[in-house]
Amino acid sequence: MSGPLPFPSRQPSQKAHPTRARAGRRWQGALGKGLAGLLACAGLPPLAAAWGAESAPAISAHSTASLISASDTASPGSSLHVALRLRLKPGWHTYWLNPGDAGDPATLRITATGALRGEAQTIVWPTPQRIRDASLMSYAYTGDVVLPVVLPMVRPVEPSAGRPPAAQPGQTPDGLGAQGLTTLSAHANWLVCAQSCIPEEGTFTLTLPVGAPRPSAQVGLFTQAEQHTPVPSPYPVSISPTGVLGAQGRELNRQSVAQAWFMPQERGRIGEAAPQALLFGPEGLALRLDPTADFTPAKPLSGILVLKAPDGTERALSVRATPLPPPMASEPSIAPSARPATEPNTGTTSGTAAEAAAGTATGGTTAGTATGTAMGATSPDPAGDYPAGEQPMAGHLAALGNGVPGPPHGGGESASGLFRLVVLGFLGGLVLNLMPCVFPILAMKALAVARMGQSERLHQKQSAISYAAGVILGFTALGALVMALRLGGAATGWGFQFQSTMFVGTITWLIFAMALNLLGVFVFLPPAFALSSSPRHGLVHDLLTGLLAVAVASPCTAPFMGVAIAGALAGPPATGLVIFAALGIGLAAPYVLLAFCPALAKSLPRPGAWMDYLRQFLAFPLLGTCVWLLWVAAVEGGATTVLLVSSGMVFLAFAAWVYGITQRRQLHAGHDRDCTALYGVALLGLLAAMALLPALLEQAPQAGANPPSASGPGLSALPSGTEAFSEERLRALHNAGKPVFVDMTAAWCITCLVNERMALNTQATQAAMARYGVITLRGDWTQRNPAITAFLRKHGRDGVPFYLFVPAHGAAVVLPQILTPGLVIGTITPHDK
Repeated sequence: MSGPLPFPSRQPSQKAHPTRARAGRRWQGALGKGLAGLLACAGLPPLAAAWGAESAPAISAHSTASLISASDTASPGSSLHVALRLRLKPGWHTYWLNPGDAGDPATLRITATGALRGEAQTIVWPTPQRIRDASLMSYAYTGDVVLPVVLPMVRPVEPSAGRPPAAQPGQTPDGLGAQGLTTLSAHANWLVCAQSCIPEEGTFTLTLPVGAPRPSAQVGLFTQAEQHTPVPSPYPVSISPTGVLGAQGRELNRQSVAQAWFMPQERGRIGEAAPQALLFGPEGLALRLDPTADFTPAKPLSGILVLKAPDGTERALSVRATPLPPPMASEPSIAPSARPATEPNTGTTSGTAAEAAAGTATGGTTAGTATGTAMGATSPDPAGDYPAGEQPMAGHLAALGNGVPGPPHGGGESASGLFRLVVLGFLGGLVLNLMPCVFPILAMKALAVARMGQSERLHQKQSAISYAAGVILGFTALGALVMALRLGGAATGWGFQFQSTMFVGTITWLIFAMALNLLGVFVFLPPAFALSSSPRHGLVHDLLTGLLAVAVASPCTAPFMGVAIAGALAGPPATGLVIFAALGIGLAAPYVLLAFCPALAKSLPRPGAWMDYLRQFLAFPLLGTCVWLLWVAAVEGGATTVLLVSSGMVFLAFAAWVYGITQRRQLHAGHDRDCTALYGVALLGLLAAMALLPALLEQAPQAGANPPSASGPGLSALPSGTEAFSEERLRALHNAGKPVFVDMTAAWCITCLVNERMALNTQATQAAMARYGVITLRGDWTQRNPAITAFLRKHGRDGVPFYLFVPAHGAAVVLPQILTPGLVIGTITPHDK
């Protein structure tokens, strides 16, 4: 029976059999293909791209976003209808192209690569709802929001031949086959609001095969969005210099129109919340708008005119009002009737027609609900000739056929989202095995399988089950702890534990002890257990090894884990525990697979002396992790903290060395009569290390304490034009008309440090910051800081990095978590420069 981390083997060296080596390569290829197949079945990207008509979701506490396609295939020479789908929680809304008095519209940029190419960012905006809040008016969407984009698809042209490339091997002439795939990559930003507003963003990937158009399960969502998209107005529409909007049509009378309102495409040209008196004449109707200082009489006014019939049905018309020339600077050529329209909410009249024309009417409409639940999209090109929604989708979906079933409802969507999060959690745990903190444990477990004979396979299966139970128990316990702390109001999450110097010191010692174990200084098993023949002891050790794997995995974050953990923390506790359990299953899966599949175990190389060298080599990734953790300790607590942690490492090394001598003497002699003194010495070394924990706790700064430098302890010195963050300073700079770049970072955040080195502190970026007068406010979250935590939560974030650009004039922009110099420079460059 072997322990979780056995002694170095003393077996003679043997050459690896060539057949087994080839089998090992075949096994690796089979695992890769199996992982790709799992991704395809789950509708997730094969490590880079999604498969199916809906991408993996981006989940926050207030919305679930994904990229969807109306077709399961992409066809050359045709347009592919894709959309940003936002499922908002009750009470939350997001904004139209013109958000109104407050808010920002969503943006979406899609690029197609692979067998077909294309690029688009113009959203076909559905008709929004009007939401009135006190004296403010917003144009927004609630519920299930779909923002469609039309993406032209063409084949790439070979520069040398000037024609599309020839079909690759395995492809049919029309581009189908193994190489006939098109990948859609999209990045979206949107704002969700209730009592407060939170900017959100997501990056999505969707892979489609090339072929004839075939409707997807999501085509019903596009049909609903098309039904809510405004159609071009059949009536001539004009705007007077005094702001009266007139629509000419004899059928536009009091019998056919009970209410009407206009929503401008361009923000700030009229008073959004001002009453809009409805007037009728023999040639049509008119709305008395409230021009602002930005209203230009000679400029066309584009937007959506909504006509509501007496039976409650609504028509949304996309209009482009032609300005009346100066000689006709009266009102549109429709004489008002003797009595104005009825006030839609109160049932009272708005005053006389003369009062309405003079602007004294109180008519207008308040927040209403559009037909059904509105669905939404990204801003069109401001230089375009068409107002919002005037690029109709009518007829575009006809090629996909009729009678296609719509998407699942309610619980079906929830179950699908949970399934994908579970798969993401499983994949995250699977990839976590390759992290330097965890891989040595998996490697040692695999070598233990290689050493076992055929007669020990049953015990190996029991060992694998016990190890998996420990891993799953560890992940669910960690998840339950994080969720309990969050429910109690604590700002916790994956990585928050690094704000504690005592945690950093403890995890450093644990990983250092793991490295000493791999170097053969000692083993974790007590000698009495190592000599025991009871299978129960081995199973307990495997359970503890699983818990140990979770503990040493805590400093690491693998791909797929971010979305899974965010979904786990945003959802109900029961759902969160299921996702954390999936992480544990993924982490334990490779060892369980080896134990239960004899064919895979046989493909492992024959045991030999090389195992000793591999075991010792695997200690060095753990030692490298210790070096990084020592740097984090220096950042958080300074030189004294490094001294305490390093001293503890020395005490642990001494205890491990004495303990290892004791183990070898007992294993050699078979008893422990003369080892009591050595045990006492080893225990003293361990206690000496533990005695340093209170001193480490004293090194931890109080929450929100000022760091040693303005930029934070251990971070690079503040460059010119950079100040320490505070919300008061941010407001003062903005009120003074200064553009501000907010950089929320931490010394233990690797992504933050990479962005600082590769994007923010480059010569080109700093030159652009100086040229445009941008002031950087850097918030250091290396240590707990309630002010920064509150600022992050205000913007819907639970951690760093977080980047926000607040221009001197206009809406703030949230940048993605991965930065490039070009992205930063493009964001801070004024549009008029």
